[in-house]
Amino acid sequence: MTQIPRAAVIGDPISHSLSPKLHGHWLRRYGLAGEYTALHVNKDDLQQTLRDLPGQGFVGANITLPHKVRVLDYADHVSDRATLIGAANTLIFKEDGGIYADNTDGYGFIANLRQGAPDWDPKAGPAAIFGAGGAARAIIVGLADAGVPEIFLSNRTRLKADGLKAEFGARIKVVDWVKAGAMLANATTVINSTSLGMTGAQDFKVSLEALRPDAVVTDIVYNPLQTEFLKQAAAKGCRTVDGLGMLLHQGVPGFERWFGKRPEVDEETRRAVLS
Repeated sequence: MTQIPRAAVIGDPISHSLSPKLHGHWLRRYGLAGEYTALHVNKDDLQQTLRDLPGQGFVGANITLPHKVRVLDYADHVSDRATLIGAANTLIFKEDGGIYADNTDGYGFIANLRQGAPDWDPKAGPAAIFGAGGAARAIIVGLADAGVPEIFLSNRTRLKADGLKAEFGARIKVVDWVKAGAMLANATTVINSTSLGMTGAQDFKVSLEALRPDAVVTDIVYNPLQTEFLKQAAAKGCRTVDGLGMLLHQGVPGFERWFGKRPEVDEETRRAVLS
């Protein structure tokens, strides 16, 4: 009997993850035999779990916090993107038990922008990013690949922003957090990659007064969907793109590799995940 392909999302904690809803929706939508589950795995058990999963019928996994960096140490092959970003969110288990690690966060970010603002032109001007964490790394790689000419970067701890500039080079211009609002004056793409504004987190308090009305503004926070950051940008006349689509689009490449069908991200997908 042919074993049905299985995949999972692995994290610690994991109960908050929307990935089982997303992949479960796609499996049902396309009538595919497959299973997608959430696995709570702590850092001490991560390596052994990854080695055990292929023998249990698993063809791959999504990796979420706090394992995205550590998982690179346990992979047999790492994609150029994951190496550049320094983290992986998508694993493919080979038939010989080998683990291939990739990062689709940058792809998901750009695909969400292109879907939410179809006339977005990455080459139109600089981008401004708030935050210098793991999400910012993936976003920087995605923006650079898309042709954004210059990236202004501001983080509450300047050292982290300086570290990204040292890694990614002259395209990055670091701005002190106390002056972060000033980097919006020329930016045609503006991104909040911090957790500020998320339900239960601190508010986003940087002034958006300098925002250009022709800028495309996006927030990686999707709880709430319409953050204060996005509401303020919309009030200035900007096109805004919420953060849910990044989560949905980053799941596409993994699903295609594991289950053999490239899924579509549309309004039905959003409704299924939010239900």
